[in-house]
Amino acid sequence: MLAQNNFVQQQQNNLMIGNKPYHFVGANMWYANVMAMPDNKGGNRKRLLKELDFLQQQGVTNIRVLIGAQGQGKLVNGVNPVHPALQTAPATYNDDLLLGMDFLLQQLQKRKMYGVFFFSNNWEWSGGFLQYMNWHNKLDDTTMAKKFTWDENRDIVSRFYNCNECKEDYWNFVKHILQRTSSITKKKYTSEPSIMAWEIANEPRPMRPAAIEAYKDFLQQTSALIKKNDPAHLLTIGTEGYMGTETMEVFETIHTDKNVDYATIHIWPKNWGWYTDSTFKNDFSAVVNKTANYINEHAAVMQKIHKPLVVEEFGLPRDNFSFALQSPAEYRNKYFEGVLQLLVKSKKENSTVAGINFWAFGGFGKPAKNKDPFWKEGDDLLGDPPMEEQGLNSVFAGDTTTWKLIRQYVKLIK
Repeated sequence: MLAQNNFVQQQQNNLMIGNKPYHFVGANMWYANVMAMPDNKGGNRKRLLKELDFLQQQGVTNIRVLIGAQGQGKLVNGVNPVHPALQTAPATYNDDLLLGMDFLLQQLQKRKMYGVFFFSNNWEWSGGFLQYMNWHNKLDDTTMAKKFTWDENRDIVSRFYNCNECKEDYWNFVKHILQRTSSITKKKYTSEPSIMAWEIANEPRPMRPAAIEAYKDFLQQTSALIKKNDPAHLLTIGTEGYMGTETMEVFETIHTDKNVDYATIHIWPKNWGWYTDSTFKNDFSAVVNKTANYINEHAAVMQKIHKPLVVEEFGLPRDNFSFALQSPAEYRNKYFEGVLQLLVKSKKENSTVAGINFWAFGGFGKPAKNKDPFWKEGDDLLGDPPMEEQGLNSVFAGDTTTWKLIRQYVKLIK
């Protein structure tokens, strides 16, 4: 492994920078590469720099970013996915987005911040696995465009792991990124210190029990490929935990791979039925307890296999499920505090929780005042991807009570 003091490395339960453990409070900022494109190509570098400066001032040292979407502007599962896409067709790439990534990496290094970059997506909002299947005639345009039922979604995505052409296309995309030399620093991406880790995909799931073995094979092959091309950076899978891998046994197995440096979990109380809109206040205490239990269960597994754990996504809507920027977020703040407390406790006890990335940073963006709350062309990019109501889970720069809480816990972690 390349020995550089400013690279993040893994050592047993800890992430390390040099000889010091690295514990972090981070944010999901999937849109950062899009914002970082040249302004005349659709980027907004002024806003990006303002947001990175803001995060640095709050003590946030880590962001999680989508490398780029796959697609050609077609509907996927009834959703208009993120665009512009980075991979517009097999072996065809939009260099403007890679110029954006070059710029982002330079700006992160200037601020002593790190990025976790995910290659693809289990879900439709950035094309992802569904788009690879469409390109290789495993999913026709008409079927891909319509809104799937949950069972249809599971059936279709699970077939990705047995589609050799789809996987080869994905692997070619991975190699294309890993072989890139920055137009700004003139370093290969494999030598860029502001990359903390590569992530195989956002929430890769087998989707059906019958696909588990093919899923495990794909992850093992992909991990080996990435580490062969880039032994210097960390690698993680991007899972939600056992909620996305069918069982805890599968979660443990895929993370024992020698090429996987740490594990991630994501926690989505509403999506997982831990509360409903009408029962939220009554269920809130149970939601906090279930969240702590979910983290602790996975931390115990990682303690067993001697690798760190990152709570990589967690979020709640604002009070009363409002999208208005001025509406309070008291319940969200209490929920965030519960996760932050577990990070502080883990550091004190030298346990496995090394960092957290809340979902999601909306920065200085503003939800458009549309009757339809979903993203439209020309709207600001927010932390909520296009298929979600804009402002639903975003933490904005103006959420002063949330940032006060985060600064408080950043001090405790330091």
